[in-house]
Amino acid sequence: DVQLQASGGGLVEAGGSLTLSCAASGFTVGDYSVGWFRQAPGKEREGVSCASSIDEDIEPADTVKGRFIVSRDNGKNTAYLEMNNLKPEDTGVYYCAAALIVCGSKYAVPGEYEYWGQGTLVTVSS
Repeated sequence: DVQLQASGGGLVEAGGSLTLSCAASGFTVGDYSVGWFRQAPGKEREGVSCASSIDEDIEPADTVKGRFIVSRDNGKNTAYLEMNNLKPEDTGVYYCAAALIVCGSKYAVPGEYEYWGQGTLVTVSS
């Protein structure tokens, strides 16, 4: 059974940090690129960054550039999104997704991904 399990969300004050995890089961996450998305209430899902299956440079979304860092631990079959200097506008449900292609220029396109996690809520208070 193929699954992605996102976790690590919670309530944090502005300026704080959180690290989200995305644990894969039923497939080898090292063979996939893992994209991170978020959705704020009343807004469309936004792609924020991507941990590629190959060595490629990915430009994160402008809204998180310099603050969010993606990584992966293939031995743990898990990808991570480290979020620093959080702002109230970072509030939303965060999703991870896996694609059997490189991140590339379309990493922020939800339709490029085969598998999705259930989402984890991040709330940043001012």
